[in-house]
Amino acid sequence: MPSRTRIRLIEPADAVPIAAHRVRDVEAFRPWEPAQPADYFTPEGQAERIEGLLAGHRAGTVWPGVVLADDQVVGQVTVGGILPQPHLRRGSVGYWIASVAQNQGHAGRAVALVLRVMTDELCLHRAEASTNLENLPSQRVLRRNGFTPYGVAHSAIFLDGSWRDGLLWERILGD
Repeated sequence: MPSRTRIRLIEPADAVPIAAHRVRDVEAFRPWEPAQPADYFTPEGQAERIEGLLAGHRAGTVWPGVVLADDQVVGQVTVGGILPQPHLRRGSVGYWIASVAQNQGHAGRAVALVLRVMTDELCLHRAEASTNLENLPSQRVLRRNGFTPYGVAHSAIFLDGSWRDGLLWERILGD
């Protein structure tokens, strides 16, 4: 039976399972994410990061969530760069799923759920995302959730020792 996917706001207690996933998956995520300092991979480093995310949430600039499969933390889904002004109302979606839970549909369901949060809770009009040009699984997740590519950001992010291009995605919410 497939596991149930849910999302919820991140909590300080999530630092331990997140750190465990990040330590185990450091090599798997190397092509897709910027290098991190050593303390990023510790429960203490994650607790500090979570504290910052929750401060951003209180300020209205981020909605930091965790992805749960059968009530176990298996990843994160975050809406960052929230611009709630009436003439902008947009946010940028980012997500990751631990290797032990990949290829089970959790990323797609988490993105669908966070799009509902963006529409119903955050009252945003536009969702944006970006992927590495080579990250085809992440692109499939976005496409299945109604995102369309709209451009390439050349030499936009330093990953795994070199500058990489990013594919930019958009979705108008409520459509």
